[in-house]
Amino acid sequence: MPPQSRRTKTSTTDGVVPKGVARTVPKPAKSSAKAPTKRDRIATELRRMISEGELPRGSRIQQDVLAAMFDTSITPVREALRLLEAEGVLVGEPHKGVRVADADYEQVKTVYLLRRLVEPYAMQRAARRLSPLDIDLAERLVTDMEQAAEEGDRARLNAANYQFHFLFYAKCGNEGLAAEIEQLWQKFPWDVLQVLHDRADETSNEHRSMLAAARLGDGDALAKATEWHLSRSFLALGRHLTGRAVADPFDVDND
Repeated sequence: MPPQSRRTKTSTTDGVVPKGVARTVPKPAKSSAKAPTKRDRIATELRRMISEGELPRGSRIQQDVLAAMFDTSITPVREALRLLEAEGVLVGEPHKGVRVADADYEQVKTVYLLRRLVEPYAMQRAARRLSPLDIDLAERLVTDMEQAAEEGDRARLNAANYQFHFLFYAKCGNEGLAAEIEQLWQKFPWDVLQVLHDRADETSNEHRSMLAAARLGDGDALAKATEWHLSRSFLALGRHLTGRAVADPFDVDND
């Protein structure tokens, strides 16, 4: 079995659900969806391991080790690695094999721009569809994130954060939009974002602002709070990746 996540001190994440933690928020139903293949299951687990830092940036991927880890033949492992290479998660190098890609600022910027376009819109749509029970669940998840961050429980923090965001996206009224947002989340370097300790209090306040707008049913305010949350996370990440302050590329006057 793949190694379990270690509890390490962390501060913030937009998070993905770690292995072994159930996603309690219902995802959009897909009546025609096929059962995941071995390739898909391996790819999903590798994404998780990278996002949580179990496979560090630049580390080599050994196919035979993965085949033993997932108790499968080498074929689905190779298929999964090719898929992740196509996504830019892994990098193939001649005569050296495959390694985990470094977080590239330009690639991260592109994903951020796409997230800024679609996630606030999805939040705005969700605001009119949320029930009082949904809002109560969202508040419990924010509290859980704050407690997990204080305790340094990365797995719990990731799970609660994913559930918080996708509670809203699953209510946006468009299954395809929610699915596209999840694809963008898979491309974002959560492992890098998690080491930014100075974002803890800011992230909590941002989530609380989103929650307050949702409780009022104010779609415009919820969209704006989401935009602010995404931009602040990206600017902190950009500063970490480049070693300097970066301008928000969502502003059309910034390159």
